[in-house]
Formats: sequence, C-alpha cells, structure tokens
Amino acid sequence: MKTVSILIPAYNEEESLTHLFTRLANLANKLKDYEFEFLFVNDGSKDKTLDIIQDYAEKDSRVAYINLSRNFGKEIAMIAGLDHVKGDATVIIDADLQDPPELIPKMLHFWEEGFDDVYAKRETRDGETWLKQFTSKMYYRTLQSVTHIPIQEDTGDFRLLDRRVVEALKEFRESQRNTKAMFSWVGFHKKEILYNRDPRVAGETHWNYRKLINLAVDGITSFTTAPLRVATVAGMLVSVFAFIYLIYTVLSALLVGSSADGYPSMMAVILFLGGVQLLSLGIIGEYVGRIFNETKQRPLYLIEEYHGGKPSRRSASKTRPKA
Repeated sequence: MKTVSILIPAYNEEESLTHLFTRLANLANKLKDYEFEFLFVNDGSKDKTLDIIQDYAEKDSRVAYINLSRNFGKEIAMIAGLDHVKGDATVIIDADLQDPPELIPKMLHFWEEGFDDVYAKRETRDGETWLKQFTSKMYYRTLQSVTHIPIQEDTGDFRLLDRRVVEALKEFRESQRNTKAMFSWVGFHKKEILYNRDPRVAGETHWNYRKLINLAVDGITSFTTAPLRVATVAGMLVSVFAFIYLIYTVLSALLVGSSADGYPSMMAVILFLGGVQLLSLGIIGEYVGRIFNETKQRPLYLIEEYHGGKPSRRSASKTRPKA
C-alpha cells in the first residue's frame, strides 16, 4: 500500500483547521487504497494553531507536525515539510481551503498513470480583488519573459509531487526561495488539471502587497540575471544619447555661440543620469545582497518540536534530513 503525505504549511490558521481536518479525514477514509500522513508545518503561529494541531495529533496517528522556532515564511516552511515527508507522493495544500482537498483523488489518478508533478491551475479566483488577479498575471508573464524555463501561469503550490520530485527539490538549499519556479526548473513529467479556487473558509489572508512584492523580487532575481542585463542596456543607451547631446552642445557653442539658457536642460540630464545610476546600483545591490546571504550558509530553518505521527515503513524516514 502506497503512502501519500499531505503537506500543510500553517501560520495563524486556528479558524480554518477544524474545517480542514474534517475534509482531510473524510477524504482519507474514502481512499482506502492508500495510507495517509497529514504533515503540518507550524510557521511560528501566534494564535492557537499549534495547540489545535497537537490536539488532533493525539487523536489521529496520521497527523504529524513540525513546529518551527519562529516565523520563517511559507517558502521555508514548505522545504521544511519536504525534508520530513514520508510518502511515496506528497500533496502540498494551504490550510485556508482555497484549494479543495477533494481534487486530490484526481491528482492520484494521474500520478498512478505515471505523471510526477500534477499541478492545479486556477480557472477562477473567488475572493480575490481584480488588482491582485491583475498583478499576479503580470508577474507570471514577466517571470516567463525573463527566464529560460516554462513557468505555469495561475498556478500556485497546490500540486502532487512524486517522491523523486521531492528528492530533487530537497537539493535546493538557497535561502532566497521561489518554489513555484523550482517546480518548473526540476522538470519531470507534468500534468495540468483545472479547478475553480474558493474563497478562504475562515480568517483573513496573511499576504499583503509588501510581501507579494518581496516574493516577486525573489522569484525574478533567483532564476534570472535579466535585471542586470537591463541595467547594462540602459547604461549603454544613456551613454549613446549623452554622447550625441555632448556633440550637439559643442557644435552649438562653436556655430551659434555660448549661452546660459541651457541650465534647465543640463539639470534634467544630470538628474536623469543620476536616476539611471542609482537604479543600476540598486539592481546590483539586490544580487550582491543575495550572494552575501548565501555565503553565510546559515540553516534554512530551526525546529522547536517534531512529531512524526504514525511510523512509516520506509526505511529512509528513520533519518531526519539536515536543515
């Protein structure tokens, strides 16, 4: 009998967990051909999320959990979970139930057919503003245009991964992570399924535009050097225009005579050049900062408590992967 791990990163999700447990338990009870592991990663929640997970772990041996020492962010919480899942396949799902667990049997069907990565693409996104949907679409288009790997649009973390894909993702140990791009980078046999995304079952989203912008910057700088090339091209163009303007100024002074009327245009050129230089330095600084963080080689996360749930027959699960 194959084991399927359900990986759920959770941060302040006390209002959603009861609904989530009910739907996951009903699903697992219907799929009697598989053993299930429900692995929760508590990402430094400040509410009763951990208490609720611990209570369910006492009642259901299928429930396992990792309690991180603080809030590391969803990207780090996911790799912490992938380091500890025991299943032959792993399904990543959010705790807010915007992604329906009832889609998992369909994922398992395609997995049994030989697909390694069965990802769910959103046809509709209920409960999200038009601005968020628009910026999300523009982000995926931008990321696709500057990378050399295919990026699945309107696709989040809700997907089923074969064990060999999980092992491949565990090789990525960088601290500035964009897991969505990593899913594309590793390749393997992929299958798309469509679904309508639901509103949150309870509570409020923890994502704001500042976090989304940081995630977008991490995604672009982690998988492409295109911003550096843009800065290079911009510098070259500005240099050409500045040289042309210099020739025009010299010829104008020789043929017409000098004049003091060029002060406003001179200031405009100086400010424009200064802006381009600062923008280029900022782009370079983003990459240098990431190099600095990676050279420190700090652990990606620290675990305060780990509960393994029901023991797995897989001998590989007896050793805990390093953080």
